[in-house]
Amino acid sequence: MSPDRRLRPVWADASPAPGAAPVQLTLDDVGTPLSDVTFVVVDLETTGGTPADCEITEIGAVKVRGGEVLGEFQTLVDPGGPVPPYIQVLTGITTAMLVGAPRIETVLPSFLEFARDSVLVAHNAPFDIGFLKAAAARTGHTWPGNKVLDTVRLARRAVTRDEVPNHKLSSLAALFGASVTPNHRALSDARATVDVLHALLGRLGPLGVTHLEDLATATDPVPADVRRKRTLADGLPDAPGVYLFRGPHEEVLYVGTSTTSLRTRVRSYFTSAEKRQRITEMVRIAHRVDPVVCATPLEARVRELRLIAEHSPRYNRRSRFPERMPWVRLTSEPFPRLSVVRDVRDEDGAAYIGPFSSSASAQLALDALHESFPVRQCTRRLPLVAPAGAAACVLAELGRCGAPCLGQQSVDAYAAVVERVRTAMSSDPAEVVAAHAERITWLVRQERFEEAATVRDRLAAYLRGASRAQRVAPLSRCPELVAARRTDDGGWELVLVRHGRLAGTARVDRRTDPRPVVTALQASGEHVAAPPSPAPAAHPEETDLLLAWLDKPGVRLVEVAGGWSMPARSAVAVVDPAAAVAGAARHAQVDPAGDQGGGTTHRPHLSLVAPAPSTA
Repeated sequence: MSPDRRLRPVWADASPAPGAAPVQLTLDDVGTPLSDVTFVVVDLETTGGTPADCEITEIGAVKVRGGEVLGEFQTLVDPGGPVPPYIQVLTGITTAMLVGAPRIETVLPSFLEFARDSVLVAHNAPFDIGFLKAAAARTGHTWPGNKVLDTVRLARRAVTRDEVPNHKLSSLAALFGASVTPNHRALSDARATVDVLHALLGRLGPLGVTHLEDLATATDPVPADVRRKRTLADGLPDAPGVYLFRGPHEEVLYVGTSTTSLRTRVRSYFTSAEKRQRITEMVRIAHRVDPVVCATPLEARVRELRLIAEHSPRYNRRSRFPERMPWVRLTSEPFPRLSVVRDVRDEDGAAYIGPFSSSASAQLALDALHESFPVRQCTRRLPLVAPAGAAACVLAELGRCGAPCLGQQSVDAYAAVVERVRTAMSSDPAEVVAAHAERITWLVRQERFEEAATVRDRLAAYLRGASRAQRVAPLSRCPELVAARRTDDGGWELVLVRHGRLAGTARVDRRTDPRPVVTALQASGEHVAAPPSPAPAAHPEETDLLLAWLDKPGVRLVEVAGGWSMPARSAVAVVDPAAAVAGAARHAQVDPAGDQGGGTTHRPHLSLVAPAPSTA
């Protein structure tokens, strides 16, 4: 690169517009314009990644000011030992190339003189500056304490992931059309970093980064406009609850919860602890935070779910539409079948598992049931008497269906198969687990590991759906449940649940008799109509929260109306699908790994561990 090369970035010619009225600058506005700052852009090549046990092999640096290159510095450095082979491949610097090169104790004084009174710039500055400081300490030189600028941190502020997949030097150089392509040689990479630096400062200029002093906050993880919003947390209560960020038109932008202190939680959005880019964008838009104080942490979590479902804030990523969550249904008809549906109906003879997080998961669970039972898979409603001219499907020809469509299977015979399906969905997963254990064992012995993993995923989806339905259904059928749990201060946290929905909650201190509060809670609690089982009368995630709270140690049942129980052999007892497969394989006296001796073969690990004891 020739010294007379001219790079005139946007910030290099910052001057008042012609005819503009003069403005008296404040003390905060007085500083060194970036066009007057001397930058030394440096890049190193080394024998490894840490200065404690690795050495510098090459230094390259470019001195620029006001977009003009003032000089360059480049030298190889003898590391005092061989260059590792992978470093030679990466950089092209071989051990032979460094024979006769100066040692770092000779090179470092020259570089420090070259960089004197300048701002050091590097891409991933902690790496390069860390090696230079370590070299100065080893050779007895005093580190001059230059200001340091990291172009990686600048890029994170000025370049979005929509523009580049990452903030590597090569990606940024390609984005900005750098005149030099980085090639892991020190001077070339330093030249490319110069172009990237100028492009980044050009982008940051309109944001107010026009002076050297502005660079101190240009890479601050908390932008100034976000930090100024910290006053939104002033006056919020120091109590558990829910907070709503509202936009300029009173729309709800985001709903969050705090189980301890609303004020402390909201304040965290204006500190470096908040690293989510979308939330930072939300904070910039927000103009008010509304608190909703809750009696207990459980109430706060439940209210958060309800407010998200009510307002559908665009910055919340949690499930907002419970009515869209799919279920697997066993239909109610003379010849029932399995299907994926979006709602639960109150109909005799139907059975459900779910809800599932996605249609794909529901389909996997349905496939697991089809794999385990010879139930029909056609979608039309079959009459009691098969029509003339009906033809069998491929599944009937393969023996996977009794062909009730042809009259080859009576209603009673088909009902016996359906009853096994109903049992697997509502109480006992053993038959499904056994069928999948046999299939996985056979596939592993054939070394068809990808297919075995697919079968395992089907079983896991079925167990998740069945377990969720079998946990939720008893609570959704329960008209009223009152439970209590000791708090840390010796008081009681009281919870009223009706049909799987939080109907009320209260908290009493240790000096107050909780029984009158329980009576008042039952009298004033929300009236909840019975839903079609197994669906709860609330968002499924709300019922999951209630079940998790009821499972906590120390929770006591005060009153239960109508009973609350689960089958002892339910899918809830199967905490690990792979463990269930292993247990079924051992029970059948087969080896789930399929190892038949005769040498060793690499096999994927399927996490086949011993099943956990049932607590149901």
